[in-house]
Amino acid sequence: MQHEITSFVPLLDSRGNLTEPGYAKKLLPVYDRKAVRGGFARLKEWDYYYVGNDRFGVALTVADNSYMGLDSVSFLCFEGTPWQITKSPMRVFPMGKTGLPATSADGVTAIKGKGYELRFTVEEGRRALTAHMDNFRGTDAIDVDVTLTGEPEESMVICTPFAKEGHFYYNQKINCMRAAGTVKLSSETYTFDPADSFGVLDWGRGVWTYHNTWYWGSASGLADGKPFGFNIGYGFGDTSAATENMLFYKGKAHKLSEVRFNIPMKGKKEDYLNPWTFTSDDGRFEMDFTPIIDRASNTDFKLLKSDQHQVFGRFTGTAVLDDGTQIHIRDLMGFAEKVENKW
Repeated sequence: MQHEITSFVPLLDSRGNLTEPGYAKKLLPVYDRKAVRGGFARLKEWDYYYVGNDRFGVALTVADNSYMGLDSVSFLCFEGTPWQITKSPMRVFPMGKTGLPATSADGVTAIKGKGYELRFTVEEGRRALTAHMDNFRGTDAIDVDVTLTGEPEESMVICTPFAKEGHFYYNQKINCMRAAGTVKLSSETYTFDPADSFGVLDWGRGVWTYHNTWYWGSASGLADGKPFGFNIGYGFGDTSAATENMLFYKGKAHKLSEVRFNIPMKGKKEDYLNPWTFTSDDGRFEMDFTPIIDRASNTDFKLLKSDQHQVFGRFTGTAVLDDGTQIHIRDLMGFAEKVENKW
């Protein structure tokens, strides 16, 4: 049985441990950076947005990982011969000075560096995302101006403890937000129409242990004309109180149990661009996944390492809501990833 948090509660106790491990459908646990006790050098905070449709997508990240900051812009094209570009300037020892908000519900996340700027403004039920980066594709700059609206009533919120004292992960994933706006790259303009374009937020705050591997998948779109999406994942921390697996349909969240990523192998290595499958222990999430692009990066400084494979593609299969209703989807665009970090 998974534990649901149903009322406002301080996220951390006096020792910096979670007061109530489990999941919620709204941002009920209250995060206070002053309550962190696990060591500020291990504190990781980030805001990640992905906005996309069947044809193209853009990903924006502002992260303050204490001794390393990471600001990232990615653009992906799924039509014709698929391609993607990712540029991720790094900052040294931000140590919380980036000033990311303590809540996802309002506030401004902003960063400016040499030749680039990102800004996420949350107010009055809207999320305004802007970004500029020089020399994104050769000498061409990229400019992003997107607004997300129609935030659903419920989302995935999880409080995951680690075995180590003072270590935790607090995370919210908001799926199925409608997206309107543009990405301008050189003379080309890519337009997001809220009729078929959606955004997802990955809002994370936590004190992490050194070596972790995680699996995460997400999709947002329409099923029979109604907003439908999902968040799936596992791989780190103590998930005995709850998993992060959840369906979203017409603004409501439906909790899943365990979901397994079945990544094909080629010899002893994952073959990310061959078809995957996803299975669940309760039979409520059974999907095939056809990859299009592997947004891969591997940074290895021995003591610090990040090996990332975020694979974008199309999901086809069946998901079952809490009341037993079956949702059949075909070629729903989304992504699934495996990431190993030593950080």
